[in-house]
Amino acid sequence: MGNIAVTGSVAFDTIMVFPGHFGEHILPDQTHMLSVSFLVDRLERRRGGTAANVAYTLALLGERPLLCAAVGNDFAADADALRSVGVDVAAAHTFADVTTASAFITTDLDDNQITAFYPGAMARAAEIDLTTYPDVEYVVVTPDDPAAMAAHIDQAVRIGAKLVFAPAQQLPAMHDSTLLAGLDAAWMVVGNDYELELIHARTGRDTATLCGQAIVAVTRGGEGSELHTTEGVLSISAAKPEAVVDPTGAGDAYIAGLLAGLRDGRSLGQAGGMAALAATYVVEQRGTQEHHFTLAEFHQRYAENFGQLATTSL
Repeated sequence: MGNIAVTGSVAFDTIMVFPGHFGEHILPDQTHMLSVSFLVDRLERRRGGTAANVAYTLALLGERPLLCAAVGNDFAADADALRSVGVDVAAAHTFADVTTASAFITTDLDDNQITAFYPGAMARAAEIDLTTYPDVEYVVVTPDDPAAMAAHIDQAVRIGAKLVFAPAQQLPAMHDSTLLAGLDAAWMVVGNDYELELIHARTGRDTATLCGQAIVAVTRGGEGSELHTTEGVLSISAAKPEAVVDPTGAGDAYIAGLLAGLRDGRSLGQAGGMAALAATYVVEQRGTQEHHFTLAEFHQRYAENFGQLATTSL
């Protein structure tokens, strides 16, 4: 099989927890002169970014994806961690004069968040040319610099790759022409129910229309997911988590599980179960790349949730 090129963001998340409530310190009638400071009692720095998250879980599932993302001069440790699980980081473009994209998130006891995002190297992701990589069979386009997303959709078409299109949180920033190009070229479209409704509102294309040419995966969190094709709708239940700690990044793992399963020749239902289980591993941990499993452990847990997973190359 050919390579999987995964595009999108690589980022570091700095998460600070304020042991109080923002609402007690922000006066609604004074927001025109807002000036507040919060003393936090916990700070965590985690590896993240949609491309890195998808590539990480693909590697756990036995793939060796190409991480085709823009990174900065602070990427070395992250590269080592991704490389250790099997991600090919040689395709990552390092820009030595900037840092990797970073999100600074302050959250309160009500799970409200105040976030600042610095794009850093991600702002230059459009300089990555997928046509320079040999034998790319699949291109995954996840949230990235909007110009880069447009370029990588076009490059996927030019090299004849199967496009997995998951625009997610970049939908509001994406130009209509880019969104339509991604939908027109997609072999698979993945998003949560809100994102698919937003696509419908912007383009007039609902899931019934989209699945005329692509597999459409609609995720619904703990309620499971749906896989839409021309043959109908397949409902996939969520795998049972040992604990729900943090849902961030579960959608990225879902993409990885679904793609890995289909690449391995699984039925759509089995691939959907793999996607659901991969997502469950993420929600059980705090952080998007803190989950670990061997293929034997994955098989065993799949059997506990969905029945025996037939033996193939996985």
